Amino acid sequence: MMLPLFPLLFLITSIGSILWYQRTENDIFGALAVASALACVIWGLVIAHWSIHLLSLIVLLKFRTPIFSAIQVRVSNKSEF
Repeated sequence: MMLPLFPLLFLITSIGSILWYQRTENDIFGALAVASALACVIWGLVIAHWSIHLLSLIVLLKFRTPIFSAIQVRVSNKSEF
């Protein structure tokens, strides 16, 4: 059985990597920080409990973006043939 502490450790590691990326000016350290943050976020989501996935889905569905809102198109009744 896996400890429930691992997703929290992955989250802390990814946040630390992003903060480290913000403070460095060397390109290789920035690339390593971004890669480790991405890997930690992916593995953290993979091993997370299903309730965390369900909670994040509910939160994402609660916030509607204007990109996905309905668009009204005006259609004229005149035929121009």
